[in-house]
Amino acid sequence: MHIIKRTNSDNVDFQNLVLELDKDLASKNGDTNEFFAQYNKIDKIRNVVLAYDADGIAVGCGAMKDYEEGIMEIKRMFVPADKRGNGIAGIILLELQLWAKELGYNKCILETGNKMIEAIGLYKKNDFQIIPNYGQYANVESSICFEKEIIS
Repeated sequence: MHIIKRTNSDNVDFQNLVLELDKDLASKNGDTNEFFAQYNKIDKIRNVVLAYDADGIAVGCGAMKDYEEGIMEIKRMFVPADKRGNGIAGIILLELQLWAKELGYNKCILETGNKMIEAIGLYKKNDFQIIPNYGQYANVESSICFEKEIIS
């Protein structure tokens, strides 16, 4: 049983999970990490979803921010390695989509790295489709971008 909480980037649990995420990404991205880090600032993210276990421990997070008219960009998806395989990321991803729909958005987009096998699997399992790389990721060979139409 997981408790889902909608919040924003001021939440300390979110900030702590993002610190773990950033360490994980730095080890996987190596020399290219600085490029990606500049696009992952959390100081002004208003839409954050956290998952908590029965003991009240934060076990996963995801966020989204306005990308353009009708489109939310999903950011900062993370579940610590020892908590993976329990469906937490899928629950967070679904909650983000529901929230985006409530806010009047009709599409979610996101970027992940081609080495993020678990993330790629999560997005494909949840019916996200690979699209041409967008925005700052347009010419980044290690990026994979996805989108999903949000249907009521």
